Amino acid sequence: MEEYSSRSTRSSNITRSEEALQARVGGSKGETCVLIHDDEGGSREDPRNSVVVMGEDMSIITSTTSTVCNKLGTGGDNQIINVDQVKQQIRKDDDQYEAPLAQVPVQVESSSLIMKQQIKSKRVAALDAFRGLTIVMMILVDDAGGAYERIDHSPWNGCTLADFVMPFFLFIVGVAIALSLKRIPKMSRAIRKIFIRTLKLLFWGILLQGGYSHAPDDLSYGVDMKKIRWCGILQRIALVYMVVALIETVTLKVRPGEQLDRSVISVFKAYRWQWFGGFLAFLIYMVTTFVLYVPDWSFVFRDDDGNAKRLTVKCGMRGHLGPACNAVGYIDRQVWGINHLYSQPVWIRSKACTEASPRTGPLRKNAPTWCLAPFEPEGFLSSISAILSGTAGVHYGHVLIHFKSHSERLKQWVLMAIGLLIVAILLHFTDATPLNKQLYSFSYVCFTAGAAGITFSAFYILIDVLGVRLPFLFLEWIGMNAMLVFVMGAQGIFPAFVNGWYYETPNNSLVEILFWGVVSGILHKLNIYWKL
Repeated sequence: MEEYSSRSTRSSNITRSEEALQARVGGSKGETCVLIHDDEGGSREDPRNSVVVMGEDMSIITSTTSTVCNKLGTGGDNQIINVDQVKQQIRKDDDQYEAPLAQVPVQVESSSLIMKQQIKSKRVAALDAFRGLTIVMMILVDDAGGAYERIDHSPWNGCTLADFVMPFFLFIVGVAIALSLKRIPKMSRAIRKIFIRTLKLLFWGILLQGGYSHAPDDLSYGVDMKKIRWCGILQRIALVYMVVALIETVTLKVRPGEQLDRSVISVFKAYRWQWFGGFLAFLIYMVTTFVLYVPDWSFVFRDDDGNAKRLTVKCGMRGHLGPACNAVGYIDRQVWGINHLYSQPVWIRSKACTEASPRTGPLRKNAPTWCLAPFEPEGFLSSISAILSGTAGVHYGHVLIHFKSHSERLKQWVLMAIGLLIVAILLHFTDATPLNKQLYSFSYVCFTAGAAGITFSAFYILIDVLGVRLPFLFLEWIGMNAMLVFVMGAQGIFPAFVNGWYYETPNNSLVEILFWGVVSGILHKLNIYWKL
């Protein structure tokens, strides 16, 4: 998915296009005015429909991203209009907007004109930088979380640096969905792409986090299908993406070119079906969490010597939000099976389990049995709640589409973020629903979505408004290759590749020597030397 910014420069092609137009038709001949879309389903951030003026011999005379046809009252395919009217409308739109022109190739299929717009547009730099920051945060907490537990995932209630990574990802996915699916020329094709992308995410998620890859420390591969982990980061992203993208595709939306009033609720009203889907996810999560009865349950624990013993956790309650008897864990045990859950949950660092909390330490002598039990942090019910993070991101994308001024966008974004943060703080400190990443509680959804909104707005101000781009280029680069960095870096594939080529023992890595040799050579070519 690509996201594009409305910041574009005035093109000198307007004069050349009008000259070509005058030369071809002499300013009097009627031409065909056709609305076109790009091949990716209209994934352009500029909200105005693209229009071309075509000669009777099917050749392109001129093109513009202004809504010329609509403003002249034609709008449909193969309708004849006067060229002088088109030229006049182009000049008028050029005074109001700044957008590049492009020459567009044409095909004829079944008497229909199928256009493929090839306009090189800018990406939303702030969104790329935000995505890059999230990847960097993930790598940081994975590598340094063991040494600095304060930035690692909270053992239960609370929110640390690591707990922002997942909701930030989902928020960014939501923004990207709004931008990439704002124009859908063919719904069946868009739906097919959604399902294909979902399957790709599920495949890579199971491959990387299902237990097949043991990278980077263990160079062996393979997983016992009786213990494969079905859930994970990419699997959750796949579910949220599929649900939010399908709602965005099949529901009626305001045309991107239509202006909304400046009230805070205008976008909510225009895209009410998206919020209805989010509310339905919220309702399912809340009702299940507080109504579902959780009975006693047991699991088999194996010690370091391989001795197995069955331990029982006493529950028999409803609406419990602690580690042992919550509905989130109960549903995962029933749906996936206890052997397919994450075997090293962070609650083992909680105060109930160890005196070293929040650091890892030996278990208390009287530690409850659930301290040794598996728990799935990316489980089924919590992933339903995670749909709300994607919905919040979609809302920010809709604001980006419909409001053209920086001040109006920032007003909508910041007000939304502040409102979410206030709701989260009230829910947490009143103990209604504490902040909890493992349960993906509603207060956690609001808090992290509000934080994502503030962070995205800050990047937007620095990069897109003030033009301070150079310090964030490395984040943009990472954000534009987020999947590559996630797989190769965060999931340890590149370190495993490096460790896989060695001489006699894995400690003698040949690729690592070659890697640093290449790096040293590049620095030498750049005349960069580190001297003390």
